[in-house]
Amino acid sequence: MEKLQYISQGNTEQEQEINIRKALDNGIKWIQVRWKNAPENELINLCETSKRLCSEYQSICIINDHVQLAKSIDADGVHLGLNDGSIEEARLILGDNKLIGGTANTISDVFQRINEPCDYIGLGPLRFTSTKEKLSPILGFEGYREIIDQLREKSILVPKIFAIGGVTLEDIQSLQQIGIYGISISGLITKEPSIINEFKKVMI
Repeated sequence: MEKLQYISQGNTEQEQEINIRKALDNGIKWIQVRWKNAPENELINLCETSKRLCSEYQSICIINDHVQLAKSIDADGVHLGLNDGSIEEARLILGDNKLIGGTANTISDVFQRINEPCDYIGLGPLRFTSTKEKLSPILGFEGYREIIDQLREKSILVPKIFAIGGVTLEDIQSLQQIGIYGISISGLITKEPSIINEFKKVMI
C-alpha cells in the first residue's frame, strides 16, 4: 500500500481536475477524490475523469463517501467518514478486492475501524487545518502516540494508520517513529504539487 495519499481539493469540477492532474504529473500514486457539496452530475464527471487519469498514471483512485459511485466507475475503493455509512455495507457492495478506508479521531474510533474491518485508517487531525469544515478535536503528536501505545498494550496489531490534518514535511520522521504508516495531504499538495517528491524522499 502506498504511504502518501492526495485528497483532492477545489471548488469547481475544473479546479478539482487541474489539481488532480498536477498531483499525478508530480508523481502521486494514490488519489482520494473528495468534493463535498458538489452537484451530482459534476461529481460523477470528475470521478470518471479521475479514474481514467489514475489508470493512465498507474495510480490508485478512491472516492470519498460515495460507495455506489465508486462501484459504477470501478474505482479502486472508497474512504468513509464516521457518519458516511458502514464499512460492512461498502464491502458487500464493492467486494473484497477494493480498498476501504475509514476516518477515526479517538481510540474508540480506531477500535471500531479495526473491528469493521477497513484496510486503512485516516486518523487525525494532527493540527488545525482549514480544509475540513467540521474539524474533530486536534490530536497532536501526543494523541497519536497515546493511541498507538494503547493498541500495543492490548497486543493489538497496529493497523495501517494515515496521519491527516495539517501534516508537513517536517512531521514525517516523528510520525513514523510513533508508528504511523502513511500520510494524507490536501492543501499542501494543492498549493505546491512538486512537494510530492520531497515527501517521497523522507518517507521510509
